[in-house]
Amino acid sequence: MSNAPKTATKVNRAAKTPEQVKKAWTMYDWANSVYSLVITTAIFPIFFNALTSDRNEAGEIINDTVIFWGYELINTQLYSYVLGASFFFVIIASPLLSGMADVTGRKLQMMKIFCYTGAMGCVSLYFFDPDHLEWSMAALFLANIGFWGSLGFYNAFLPEIAPPEEHDKLSAKGFAMGYIGSVLLLLICLGLIIGVGSHLTPWAFVLVAIWWISWSQPTFRSLPSNPFNKKITRDLFGRGFRELRHVSREMSGRKDLIRFLWAFFVLSMALQTIMLMASSFGIKEVNLTDSELILAIIAVQLLSIPGAFFVSWVSSKAGNIKTLMGCIVVWVGVCIYTYRFVNDVNGFYVAAGIIGFMMGGTQSLNRSSYSKMLPKTQDHASYFSFYEVLEKGGLIIGMFSWGYIEGFTGSMRSSVLALIAFFAVSLVFLQLIPKAEPA
Repeated sequence: MSNAPKTATKVNRAAKTPEQVKKAWTMYDWANSVYSLVITTAIFPIFFNALTSDRNEAGEIINDTVIFWGYELINTQLYSYVLGASFFFVIIASPLLSGMADVTGRKLQMMKIFCYTGAMGCVSLYFFDPDHLEWSMAALFLANIGFWGSLGFYNAFLPEIAPPEEHDKLSAKGFAMGYIGSVLLLLICLGLIIGVGSHLTPWAFVLVAIWWISWSQPTFRSLPSNPFNKKITRDLFGRGFRELRHVSREMSGRKDLIRFLWAFFVLSMALQTIMLMASSFGIKEVNLTDSELILAIIAVQLLSIPGAFFVSWVSSKAGNIKTLMGCIVVWVGVCIYTYRFVNDVNGFYVAAGIIGFMMGGTQSLNRSSYSKMLPKTQDHASYFSFYEVLEKGGLIIGMFSWGYIEGFTGSMRSSVLALIAFFAVSLVFLQLIPKAEPA
């Protein structure tokens, strides 16, 4: 008798149509993308720079150094280091948790844990205090762990809910949903801040947490909880490690997978760093006003929607790898243009427009290309843990490189120029992928 409700729940989950499950999957992009826009791109960077910088009457920054655990750092240097440290944590935890999730069939439960952890970090940012940066930056650290940690398990559902020929389009739809939802909440937050007062800015971080948790529920109710009916056993940690070792051995014979992952690793060093640090570049190097920066950010998000579907369409004609190579060439051009010509608001808008159009398509195509390359398996979380580890590893190197170069040269422009080397190496790895690759 006690097992009846659980059995009924599983039947209800199984009764979802494939289209309902796919729609519910894209809803998590709608739910969690508000973090990447409001927290790491738009409102929090402005909030953080305002509280940790001194400006003269003309609005120019005259002091942007902070003290963190007794060390003097540039504020954006600290920002990049904290994000890099959070990615390092995800790298350490993600593979083991993914292996355990595959062994037990608890991928959805792991995704929930990271989701709620990230939301708790967002709420904690409400108490941000520049006089206690050690604890205040811990909230950002926690929120970033939740966001990126949940994505690994979320992405791993893609090959389980759709056939390979649908991966490009479905991945693009997910990113498009994320851009629309995040812009909507950003406009709500801006209305609150502009309409009532800037003192309500911390409430935007609370709204992100509420949005994230609330809109995640359709996803959590619809995705399969344990599609392969796996059972929890003893020696969970040991089995998790063995699962990863088994997957790594399977991958070792696949040159296409290995070379794609190396390309993705190096590409993440540049691509994700641009996305995370673009706002700070606009604030410090171009001296954008808050309204100018917000306008650029909204334009980036809106342009990402057609960009995601355009790149998906191109990949259907030219193939995923060739399309990714073309995307990289455009990104190199963006870096050169930004270093040389982005000196005022108009130049920044041009760069932001190109970044926006390319951002969604490149990210979406990376995810779907890897998904299409995977062999038939029940261990999708473990396979995607390698994807996530390399993405975060790339982010760590990219963020710390950005921060170190800025600290050494005193300018973010040098950091932008250095990213070209990452794009070039990624292009080489893509060229080395066997011509008969699955994607």
